[in-house]
Amino acid sequence: MMYPLVRELAAAAAPCRVPVAVTCRVLGLARHPYCRWLYRPVTDAEIAEAYRADALFAAHRDDPEFGHRFLLDEAHTAGEPMAERTAWRICRDNGWWSAFGKRRGGQERQGRAVCPR
Repeated sequence: MMYPLVRELAAAAAPCRVPVAVTCRVLGLARHPYCRWLYRPVTDAEIAEAYRADALFAAHRDDPEFGHRFLLDEAHTAGEPMAERTAWRICRDNGWWSAFGKRRGGQERQGRAVCPR
């Protein structure tokens, strides 16, 4: 995200102060979304997802063999309700797979050798 950079360059204590309009124009950003972010840098949706991810991670840390469905049940028990798809997406984005469900690394199975005729 480029907004923290814009804020740092426009700060009064910056050694070389650059106006927000100039910085946004050079970086190809619109000023209005920057001002909206400046007013509220963390959205409610991001906070809710962070709490959900924390509940899922706590369940995964306790039982790494659980898949996203069991982690979802544990998160519900902990007080963080969410849809199954949301739990799957958070687990996928963070790489929290079941200890038995996914292979790790580049251990792909090789197919049959092809003989040219």
